[in-house]
Amino acid sequence: MADKVLTANRLSDGVSVWLDAAGNWNERLQAAFVARHKEAVEALEATGKQAYADNKVVDVNVVDIEEVDGVLRPLRMRERIRAEGPTIAYAAGYAGLIATAAPAA
Repeated sequence: MADKVLTANRLSDGVSVWLDAAGNWNERLQAAFVARHKEAVEALEATGKQAYADNKVVDVNVVDIEEVDGVLRPLRMRERIRAEGPTIAYAAGYAGLIATAAPAA
């Protein structure tokens, strides 16, 4: 069985999150709790279902990962993109979405 982590998107802002060992949703894959046996995977699934029912997260999934030189890495490309960001550079000069204050009335 491959090692697994629980991932989702936080309902409040859509950010990708992973469940850590303390039961908190963390924005860093490297902080995720790693399930290495069937009972731990079942516990992750139950925790994910409850967090979804409590409207904390959406798109809850248990995903396969590998640990290479102490670094967690999802096996599927979709999960790598969620963890690491886009696979290509954005257009020159693009700095992402930047929150700015509303103009004074």
